[in-house]
Amino acid sequence: MPTFLGRGECGGHVTLLFTVSDQSDDPVEQGSLGAGLCVEDGVEAIARGEEGGPGLSVRFVDAEADPTLYEDVLGLLVEEVPEVGDVSWEINVRLALPTSQGFGMSGSGAIAAAMAFQRAMGLPHEESLRRCYSVAHRVERARSTGLGDVTALAAGGVERRLVAGAPYHGALLENGPGRAEGWTCNTPVVLAWRPDAGKHTSGYIDNAQWKKSISEAGAKQMERLSLGEWDQSRWLGLMDAAHAFAEDSGLLKDASRTELLSTASEVIEVSGMRDEASALLCMLGESVAVVPTDPEDEDSGLSALVPELEQAGLESIMTRVGELS
Repeated sequence: MPTFLGRGECGGHVTLLFTVSDQSDDPVEQGSLGAGLCVEDGVEAIARGEEGGPGLSVRFVDAEADPTLYEDVLGLLVEEVPEVGDVSWEINVRLALPTSQGFGMSGSGAIAAAMAFQRAMGLPHEESLRRCYSVAHRVERARSTGLGDVTALAAGGVERRLVAGAPYHGALLENGPGRAEGWTCNTPVVLAWRPDAGKHTSGYIDNAQWKKSISEAGAKQMERLSLGEWDQSRWLGLMDAAHAFAEDSGLLKDASRTELLSTASEVIEVSGMRDEASALLCMLGESVAVVPTDPEDEDSGLSALVPELEQAGLESIMTRVGELS
C-alpha cells in the first residue's frame, strides 16, 4: 500500500495596524487593509497518509492547539482536489509561537497544513502554493480567527495590505481580490508575550464597537502608508503609525496592554537600547514586537533583551522578518 508524505512550513505574522473589512457576504472579498511583519518562526506541518480514507488524526508536538483548524483545511482541500479525500491522514504540527497572541498562527497553520497535504499528493508547486493561500483565507474567515494574515503572508517581509480580500481565488486560482506587497532585509525581531493566552480575535472583529474604532484608526494610518514606494525608507513611518493606531483604536488600553508595553519599554531602557530599539504592540494579542530603529541592522544586539524580558515575567523568542513569498 503506497504511503504519502509531505511537509509544509509557514512563518507567523504580526499585525501592527489594520481595518476590519468584512462588509461583503463573500469571504473571498473580506479581509483588512493594514501593515505588519511576517516573521521566520511559525508552523511546521508534516502529513502522512495511506490509501483507505477518509480520515484525519492531528498531533501537536510540544504544544496544544485546536485540531479542528486542520480538519477544516482538509475539508476545503477535498472539495477542490477530491483525491485528497481518498487518503487516511495523520498530520504532525509543530508550533514555534503560541496561539491567540497576535502572531497569526491560525493562518500560518492553515497554510502549512494545506501545503503538506498537497506535497504529499505530488501536486505542482505553484498551483499548490496558490491553493494554500486561497484555502487558508477562507478557513480563517469561516472561523473568525483572522482577517488579513493570509494575504500578508502571501506577500512576505514587512508588508502593507492595499486591497482587502483573499490573495488568490476561484477554480483557476487567479490573483486577488486581496493585494499586498512587502520588502525585507533580514531585520531581527524579538517577540514577547504574557504566559497566559490572549483574547480571541473574534472578540474584537465580530464586535460592532471594536470594528468601528479599529477601522477608523487603521484607515487614518493607511491614508499615508498606502502612498509612495514601499521599502526600507518607510520603516520609521511604520513604527510611528503603529504607535498611533494602538492609541487611537483604544486597543492600547484594553487587556492591560499599556502595562505590557511599559514593561517592554522599561527593559529596553534599562538595557541601554532606548535609541536602538522600540516595542510595538502586536494585534490582537497581549504581546509586543521589539524591533531595531534601523531595519538594516542585522546585528542589533536585540538577542540580549530575551533573558531580560523573561526576567520581567514575559515569554520571548528571537526571530527575524521573513523573506518575500
